[in-house]
Amino acid sequence: MTSKSKAHLAPLPWTEILAYWLLSFGSHLYSFYELHKFSKEHEAGLEREMQLEKGLLKGFKRDPSDFEWSFWTEWAKKSLLLTLTGHGIISRLTSIFYPKLRVPALTIYGLLVASIVLGVKGVSVLLVHLVLSFSVAQLHRPTLSWVCSLLLLSTLHIQPLQEVQRGWYKTEEEYYLLLFSVAVCGLRFISFSLEHCWCPQECSGVVQLCWLFSYTFYHPFFYNGPIVTYRDYIEQMQRSAEESDRGASALGYLVLRSGRIVLWWCIAEYMTHVMYMHSIQSNETYLEMLPPWALGGLALALVQFFYVKYLVLFGLPSMLATLDKLVPPKLPSCVSIMYSFTGMWRHFDEGLYRWLIRYIYVPLGGSRHGPIYKMLATALAFGFVCLWHGGHDYLQYWALMNWAGVLVENGLKSLFASPLIHPIVEQNFSPAMKRRSIAFLSAFFTAMLILSNLVFLGGTHVGRIFWKRVFIQGWSTMAPPMLAFLYCFAQIGLEWTSRLPALYSPKMATTSSS
Repeated sequence: MTSKSKAHLAPLPWTEILAYWLLSFGSHLYSFYELHKFSKEHEAGLEREMQLEKGLLKGFKRDPSDFEWSFWTEWAKKSLLLTLTGHGIISRLTSIFYPKLRVPALTIYGLLVASIVLGVKGVSVLLVHLVLSFSVAQLHRPTLSWVCSLLLLSTLHIQPLQEVQRGWYKTEEEYYLLLFSVAVCGLRFISFSLEHCWCPQECSGVVQLCWLFSYTFYHPFFYNGPIVTYRDYIEQMQRSAEESDRGASALGYLVLRSGRIVLWWCIAEYMTHVMYMHSIQSNETYLEMLPPWALGGLALALVQFFYVKYLVLFGLPSMLATLDKLVPPKLPSCVSIMYSFTGMWRHFDEGLYRWLIRYIYVPLGGSRHGPIYKMLATALAFGFVCLWHGGHDYLQYWALMNWAGVLVENGLKSLFASPLIHPIVEQNFSPAMKRRSIAFLSAFFTAMLILSNLVFLGGTHVGRIFWKRVFIQGWSTMAPPMLAFLYCFAQIGLEWTSRLPALYSPKMATTSSS
C-alpha cells in the first residue's frame, strides 16, 4: 500500500486492463450524456431560476454559475491577458539586452500593474502586510512570525474592514480580486518569514526586502498562484540569470503550451454549454430529481470541470514562469485517476501541498515522532487550509473529511505492513490479487473523496443529498454499481502511476513522508 509498492504493482492481463478502460470511459460518456439530457429537458426552468446566458455556440445556453470560472474569465478579458503578455515581453527583452536588470524590471512591472488594477489603496494593504511580516521576521522567532501572519490573514474576515475596502471599488469583483491577492500573498509572506527565521540570507536587509518585493509582485503568480516557496523562487531566479537563453526552443514551447491552454479553455467552456452542472447543484429540487446516471454524471462533471479549470488557471502562469526559467509546480493530475486522499493532495495542487509539508507538517514533527504527532500535524495542516479558504461551515466539513480520509488510509497502510498481517497477505494473495485488493479498497476511498469534493465545490447540501440518495436510499441499487465503476477508475489510476514511476520518485516519497 506504500507509494513504492504502487510503482511496482503486478501487471494484469491486457484484456482486463482494456475492459477497465472501456468501462471507465464508457461510464463517463454515458453519465455525461444523461446529465446533458436532463440539462436540456429543464433548460427553461434553469434559465428562469439561475439566469443562463446566451451561449457562444449557436443553439446553446451557457451556465455562468461557477463563480471562480466566470470571475477569472472576465478579468482575463478586462486586463489579465494583456498584463501577462506585457510581463512576457518585458522578460524577453530584458533577458536578451539587459539580463542583470531582468529581476528588477519584472518587480517594478508587477508592482505597477498591481497598483493600476487594485488601486493605490489596495496595494497599500499588501505593502502594510509585507512590511509587518518583514519586520517580525527580523526577530528570527518562527512562532512570532506565525502569529503575525495569522493575525494579518484574519483581517480578511473583519466585517467593518471589509466594508471599508469594498468602498474603494465600483464593483464587487474588484474587491474580490483584492481579497484573493491578499490571501495568496499571505502564503508568500509566511514562506519568506519562516525561511528567514530558519536560514537567514547573507545579505543586507535592503537586499532581502528587494527580493521579498520581487517574490510578492511576480506578476504571473500574483493573483492566484500556483504557490512557489520563497527559497525555491530565489534560487531559481538567481540561477536563471546565469543560464544561456535559447530563443528557438522558447518559441516552440510557447506555441505548444499556448495551444494546450486554449484547448483546455475550450473544453471548460464546452462543458458549461452542454451540462448546466453548476446551476443544477445550486438547486436541491433538481438534485432530488436527477436520474441515477445523471446524478453520477453531475458528480463526475463537477470534479472534472474543477480539474480542467485549474489546468487553465495554473497553466498560463506556469507557462510564463517556465519561460522565465523558473520551475513551477506540476499542473494538476486528472481527477478521474485519483484513487486516494493522499494522492489527491499530492498531485492536484502540488505547490500548496509542498508548502503545507514544508511549513506546517514537517516543523510539527510529521511522522518522525509517532502517530500522535503525525495526526496533530495533519490536522493543523488541514485546519490551516480551511482557515485560508475562509473557514466556512462547509469548508470545516470538507477539511474534517479529508483529515479522516488521510488517517484511515495511513492506518490501513500501517496495518497491512505490520508483522502480523503482512506475512498473511504475502502467503495467501498473488501479486495480481494484491493489486485487485488495493483497487477494491481504493474504490471506497474514491467514493468518499468525491463526496468531500462535492462538499467543497457545492456546499453541504450537495454532499448531504448525494449521501442520502446513493448510500442511504440507494444502498442496494446505486451504491454497488457506483463502487464497481470506481473500482475500474482505481485500476486505471494504478496502471497510470505504475507506468509513470517518476511521479513516485524517491525524492518525492521522502518529501511526502517527512
